[in-house]
Amino acid sequence: MSAETVSRTERIAQLNDLCRRGLYPNGRHQMTRTLRATLEEPGPVPGLLATSRLMKAIREYEFTADDGPERDFGALDFEGHRICFKIDYFEPTMVYGSEDPSDPSITVRVMTIMLTSDY
Repeated sequence: MSAETVSRTERIAQLNDLCRRGLYPNGRHQMTRTLRATLEEPGPVPGLLATSRLMKAIREYEFTADDGPERDFGALDFEGHRICFKIDYFEPTMVYGSEDPSDPSITVRVMTIMLTSDY
């Protein structure tokens, strides 16, 4: 692997970390209906609190070598449920994939959070 490839991959990983932490300006977070319904089962207020705890767990997620070098996917146990998140890269209109996920000026990141059964 060349230094340029490692550098580009690490840059993508850094930008994904920002997205996961809610600090990427062109980042979006979305949750599947199934996960939202699961979190809101006891009611909307407990659901909001559970969502907040889940987002904290995702922000603090520690990647392993098995998770991949771009840090665009992770899976964790959360309050009795197996959850995963996946970050995808789009061009600014969000119609097509980004030509260069390492360039934040042309990339919108979308993190989808779901039950592993949704994946």
